[in-house]
Amino acid sequence: MHDKMSRTSLPKTSFWAAFIAAIVLALVHQYLFFGHGLGVSMPIFVIVFYAYMYAFNRDRTPPSSWIGRLLFVIIIMLALTYVLFNNPILYVLNALAIPALISVHMVLLFGEKKHDWSEPGMIGQALSHWFYHNMRHIVTPFRMFKRAAFPNVQDERKRVLGKVAIGLLIALPLLFIIVSLLASADGMFEALLSGIPAWIGTWSFGSGTLRLMWICFFTFCFFCYLWGFVHPAPRDTEQEVQPRNPYYEPIAIKFDPVITATVLIVMNLVYVVFVVLQFGYLFGAWQGALPEGISYAEYARRGFGELVMVTGINFVLMISVLKWTEAGSGILQKMNSGLLYVLVGCSGVMLYSGYTRLVMYEEAYGYTYTRYLVHAFMIFLGLLLLIAAVRIHIRQLPLAKYYMVLVLVAYVVVNYVGVDVRIAENNLERYRTTSVIDKEYLSGLSADAIPLLIEFSRKEHGAMDELLQGRLRSLTREEKAWPAFNWATYRAQQELQDYILK
Repeated sequence: MHDKMSRTSLPKTSFWAAFIAAIVLALVHQYLFFGHGLGVSMPIFVIVFYAYMYAFNRDRTPPSSWIGRLLFVIIIMLALTYVLFNNPILYVLNALAIPALISVHMVLLFGEKKHDWSEPGMIGQALSHWFYHNMRHIVTPFRMFKRAAFPNVQDERKRVLGKVAIGLLIALPLLFIIVSLLASADGMFEALLSGIPAWIGTWSFGSGTLRLMWICFFTFCFFCYLWGFVHPAPRDTEQEVQPRNPYYEPIAIKFDPVITATVLIVMNLVYVVFVVLQFGYLFGAWQGALPEGISYAEYARRGFGELVMVTGINFVLMISVLKWTEAGSGILQKMNSGLLYVLVGCSGVMLYSGYTRLVMYEEAYGYTYTRYLVHAFMIFLGLLLLIAAVRIHIRQLPLAKYYMVLVLVAYVVVNYVGVDVRIAENNLERYRTTSVIDKEYLSGLSADAIPLLIEFSRKEHGAMDELLQGRLRSLTREEKAWPAFNWATYRAQQELQDYILK
């Protein structure tokens, strides 16, 4: 333990370098994000943040691993979506996903490696660096300032002077804010300050003060986060060597294979009957072979959510059986595997039935964000079922790792597939066959879809010109600062100007 702590200890010069770098990083963060929308600023800051973390953790960086490289590529690709696309829903989701993935990646690169990357403990370790390790190092800068300012003062006087210095550091920004607020709120108080240099009376709680607070706050955030990796909390070695208390031993969940087989047989009987009845309607619905008394629209809408829910329940059941069922005799194990294959097959048919119902519903009522994302989720659930089917045959397959990689890759694909463009394309294709179109909804799609709508309006003799003029006015009013630059918005504005103004 001592050797490890001494290895991770850095000299005072490294502390000052790290703190100054945190100030610079906070200045960059303030310049890129304060008062600006997200755009090219996102990938720039992600790269600068990685450079900051790597500069002070080079000696803790392990050999490169495939999951580390994959995470970095995914993080950069998600950051680039703020430059390439203009989808507001994914903007919000990515604003949550990028910090979460960076936190896990930082632990993978510079953490103490308490857990494998596919274990849930990695999430807890990442969260501990956000909260516990950060909180531990809030006082570190004040302590180092005190040592630098009073190196030769006696201990008692040093403690008192240090506390006074800390109090002043806390009071000064508060005093600045309070005085500026009072001076702005009350003319008499402002007049009272007339004896003080005139510039104090002109203080206002404006952009400059907010920027200063922003820089101070994020300086401490960045420094404390970095220092949590440089000086992690020492482990409680005494607690580690203590014998386990038998009363608190974790309970191993195991299902008896006979019970598992019984549950699977009962459920599969119901599913097989349901699937047999579905086949007639499933493959004949487009030719009019619908249940008696059910219209086309009713069939498309009815039971879709229930089918997807049942498929999800089957998936959870399958994973539970694969993970927690005890190994039985050869015959019993083969029977359970066969029953699981039947469950996968029935689930696949139900998923396909729900998928076709959704396609029919979209053909009748149009394409929207929600319906498109449900499509994506159903395809994703189908891939999960396929991997689970492979796991039935290959018992050693690390299911959690495959699922985590699939989740990350699928999320990036959803970002890059161009949701708004696909929605616009499908609705315009539906218009060609039905002559029905919701212009108001299409005009509300993000800037990604504007080129398609311009092309449609040009071919349809200005069918959407009025709505496109409104979009041009709104785009013209948007911020033009370079940190908020977005290629999709820029391209849409240029094409709208070429189409409407010329």
